[in-house]
Parts: sequence; C-alpha cells; structure tokens
Amino acid sequence: MQAIQPEELTRAAQWLQTLRAEVGQAVVGQLEAVDQTLVALVASGHVLIEGVPGLGKTLLARALAQAMTLRYSRVQFTPDLMPSDVTGHAVLDIASRGDGSLGTLRVHQGPVFTNLLLADEINRAPAKTQSALLEVMQEYQVTLEGKAMALPRPFMVMATQNPIDTEGTYPLPEAQLDRFLLKIDIGFPSHSEENAIVQLTTRQRAGNQFPLEAVRPCLDEAQVLELQRLACLVQADERVIDYAVRIARATRDWPGLSSGAGPRGTMALVRAARAAALMAGRDFITPDDVARQALPALRHRVMISPDAQLEGMGVDTLLRAARDSVEAPRL
Repeated sequence: MQAIQPEELTRAAQWLQTLRAEVGQAVVGQLEAVDQTLVALVASGHVLIEGVPGLGKTLLARALAQAMTLRYSRVQFTPDLMPSDVTGHAVLDIASRGDGSLGTLRVHQGPVFTNLLLADEINRAPAKTQSALLEVMQEYQVTLEGKAMALPRPFMVMATQNPIDTEGTYPLPEAQLDRFLLKIDIGFPSHSEENAIVQLTTRQRAGNQFPLEAVRPCLDEAQVLELQRLACLVQADERVIDYAVRIARATRDWPGLSSGAGPRGTMALVRAARAAALMAGRDFITPDDVARQALPALRHRVMISPDAQLEGMGVDTLLRAARDSVEAPRL
C-alpha cells in the first residue's frame, strides 16, 4: 500500500487548519459542525445539515464555498421545484438550422454541474424532486436524453433541512439519506457565542447581509483533490475496521431502534475516520476517530421505534449507548 510522505501529511494538515480558520471568520461557534463539514469534504462525501431556521446552516455552506476557489451553485428547494430545475434539460434549438426545418436538441446543464452545490432546505421539495439527486450523489453523473454526463471533480452536495416536524417539510427518502456521508445537527449557540454573532452581523451591516467579506480563498481545485487522494491512503488497522463494523452491527438489534445501519453506514464511518485522522495530522486511524464519527455517520441511517419516541428518547442517545456498548480494541 502506498504510504503518505511526512511532508505531504504536514502540508495537508496546514491546508485544513487554514481552511478551518477562514470559515471561522464568518461562522461563530459551531466548531463541531465546521469540523464535520471539512471531514465530509476531505472524504469526498456529501453532508446534510439539520437545524431550526436561523442557526447559520446556509452561512456555513457559503463560507466554505468562499474559502475555496471552486465553482459554487445554490438551489432553493421549494414545493414546485422540478427535477429538471436541478439536473438540467434538453431544448429544441430551432435556430441551429438555417432552413427553418426541425432543429437539434441542445442540452442545458443544471446547477448540479458545479463543484460545491448548496441544496438549501432540501426537505421543502417533494420526493420526486429530491430523487433527482440520487444519481448525482452516488455516481457523480447526470443522465440527460439517454447520455451520461460526468460532473466536475471535486463535487460535494451540502444540503440543509429544517426539522421534520417543521411546517411545510417532506421527509427525505431513505435511499437519499443513505447517500449523505454525514448528518450534522446544529444546535443553539452559547450565550457568549450568540453575543459575538449579534455583534458581527449587526455592526454597520444591513440585516440581509452575510458576514463573508473577511473570508479569503485558501484552497483551489487541485489542493482539494490532493486532500481527497491523501485521505484514501490513511492506514486503517484490521482491528479498527472490525471496531467500526461491530458498532454498525450493534445498531441493528439495539432496543429502541427499529432499523439499524447497513454496510454503507460502516463504509461511511471508516471514510470519515480516515479524513478526521488526516485533519489531525496522522496517517492512521484510531478507535477514537471511529467513535467520534459514529453519530454523524450513522444518525440518519437508523430509525427510532415508536415506543422509544413515546418515551422521549432521541436517536443520538440510543446511538451513543449502542456505540459505548462495543469494546474498543487496544492498539
């Protein structure tokens, strides 16, 4: 197996520290959410960010986009949004023929043909439109008029959603939830963080302006691809892999969970752990890397039972208990 050179490891960690700092110029607090978003980027995965309106979900995505010299698109998901509004469509180009006869079909690429796609409030569109992203997120391509068109790389979907009990939302299909590498829950900021947020967003600034002017681009396309290549080379001991497998399998018969995580959840757990290790400047993953990524990698791949819901238990509580029941290996 190809090994990561020490200078490559140092350079990658420096790039990621700089990127984290630039995003932090606009996003106050939410350090865990920022780190998990960077983990998904390095692992070449997609991320679903959930929280009530006004907690900075869209700001996080825009700050990440501005901190990199990558192409960026935003789609506001609404109940009347059509799949073709996301992926693109073919139009009859009559002007392409000078004799007035039937023209040719011209493909109009949709906003998914970018590097970083912000799917804002994705659960405000019905399942028909949400499913337009299935092929995009899994195969990194779009099929239009029977022709598969590859998306540019790197490619990442950052989707935001409001809690499912919010008025006017639709639940995401399980197949689409499984395409997200991580699901990030954003909570309310602390008292001091909220003070800093209010000062940053109201000082000599109109109410509709995001505090993004301090964010400077620090990574380009080649550097992001290099980070993703290095993450694939991070070593994973067989005992650590087995630890990840046992955590995922523990969710399948855990009391309070009616459905556990499948093999794709285990793969996501290991991929996220590799990216987290690279961010920490290591070329190997530890059981702690796996344990820290268990909740964001698995919380959207399990289903809580009705009895557990009636008792007021949350998915994270049940997942944490299942994870802690698995003995970590000693390396």
